[in-house]
Amino acid sequence: MTGERVFITGASDGIGAALARHYAARGATVGLVARRADRLEALAAQLPPGRASVHVADVTDTAAIAAAAAAFIARHGLPDVVIANAGVSAGAVVGEPDGVSTAQWIFDVNVVGVVRTLQPFVAPMRAAGRGTLVGIASVAGIRGLPGAGAYSASKAAVISTLESLRVELHGSGVRVVTLLPGYIATAMTARNPYAMPFMLAPDEAARRFVRVIDAGRRYAVVPWQMAIVAKLLRLLPDALYDRAFAGAKRKPSRGDLGL
Repeated sequence: MTGERVFITGASDGIGAALARHYAARGATVGLVARRADRLEALAAQLPPGRASVHVADVTDTAAIAAAAAAFIARHGLPDVVIANAGVSAGAVVGEPDGVSTAQWIFDVNVVGVVRTLQPFVAPMRAAGRGTLVGIASVAGIRGLPGAGAYSASKAAVISTLESLRVELHGSGVRVVTLLPGYIATAMTARNPYAMPFMLAPDEAARRFVRVIDAGRRYAVVPWQMAIVAKLLRLLPDALYDRAFAGAKRKPSRGDLGL
């Protein structure tokens, strides 16, 4: 798809970097957005010449993300695909001292960060009658996981936010895609102290994500096996769910992760 333009947040590593590699390899111009300039520049140097533009911005900074969006449009034109991928994960227990601050941090990045990323493109895409807006949620948003209340809630909020946006843009020519990854082998999952079934490498996950985006699907769990797991958990009666997961291992806290 030569000539395609793609804007990706959280592009410095993990899923975001894998998506950038995938799109650039097939001829797209990719806007790389993240906080760490050195990692973005290193990634850009790995991509085919002229296929990447670097935009250093934090998704918690509304002005910076808006400026990155404006700079990309001014240089390359309106993107065909915008992927709100930036996200963070850490254990957050409501009753613990850092429960509030961790929840605020997770929601600011994972939920408001998605809104900040997509907002600058909604009006111009609607006016153009084209474009695809993609949000990366998680299967963790389907049911609350012990020790990960803020993370699970943030991803549930992303799912609902994107659903609302999809309905609002119905008939405009602008598509909204909700992606729910299972476990992907990234720095985010590296320190999880529990079994992670159906784990995907980032490049394989990116390949599957792009296939969903290209197909114009509204909502997809990747890999598909995790969709079955998620549905079974949703159907499990509360009493059984509570007993089954009460003793489950928990995500490391923000402090344990050094974040």
